[in-house]
Amino acid sequence: MKYVISINPIISFAVFRLCCFEMNILITGHKGFIGQNLFRALLDMGHDVDGWEWGDGKTPANPLPKVKGRDLVIHLGAISSTTYADVDQIMTQNTDFSIWLYEQCQHHGVNWHYASSASVYGTLEHFQEYGPFQPQSPYAYSKYLFDRHVIKNPAKHITTTGFRYFNVYGHKGEEHKADMASPYTKFIKQAAETGTITLFENSDHYKRDFISVEDVVATHCQLIHNTKSGVYNIGTGNPVSFQDVGEAIAHKYQASITYIPMPETLRRQYQAFTCADLSKLNPLIDIKWTDIRDYIETHIP
Repeated sequence: MKYVISINPIISFAVFRLCCFEMNILITGHKGFIGQNLFRALLDMGHDVDGWEWGDGKTPANPLPKVKGRDLVIHLGAISSTTYADVDQIMTQNTDFSIWLYEQCQHHGVNWHYASSASVYGTLEHFQEYGPFQPQSPYAYSKYLFDRHVIKNPAKHITTTGFRYFNVYGHKGEEHKADMASPYTKFIKQAAETGTITLFENSDHYKRDFISVEDVVATHCQLIHNTKSGVYNIGTGNPVSFQDVGEAIAHKYQASITYIPMPETLRRQYQAFTCADLSKLNPLIDIKWTDIRDYIETHIP
């Protein structure tokens, strides 16, 4: 389905610069967490936006997405579960389909945003876009393989922008993710429903670069006219411990905190620390990153 919304005449100069002309944009995965939020934002900016979902099925009524005539394709659709076990399906949807769509964009001269993941760094404690990498799950490996394909096969006539998301959280759109939801959403649900938040033991030592979905969306919007191809870390550069997040949400709900051992199934692939190196990204954008503790203070009554 296609939607067009006119630009509000009362609009900030910064947004006006981004919206100086209407773009025809396709978003895959537009029903997902980031996709929902980005879809709404681009509509509000006055762009002509289509969505496509793999889960809707490749049928005559819903064929593979049409790329010809677009100004930009934003490819977010993927199997995002880090514990999903069907490796062949992950490689088909996350890697093979991404390669096909990337080739379609090159063939039709359409600029390209795509979702990568900080999971490609694995348990390493360096976070520079050029590597090394240590993916620990089929999901992470599928993202690594596509990043590698793009780097080894650079597009000549379009701009390719990879978004290596760190730990994205937010107030709207995560409900469907269940166990794959961010700690922000899971802790709120636990506090509201049971009055107790569950953390892994030693959570004060587990730190992640939590980035709000609003900041992710703002980054996409500021880069829709980007002309410098590359893969970019998308985080705040300011890691916060799970303990701090849990305590902030517990305080809001007057909830208690309990601790459990980390399951053996997670130990080998668990990222105890993430922190985006933003030296490549910062020169291209102008965003004041939101600290998750401030977000909790302002978004939870």
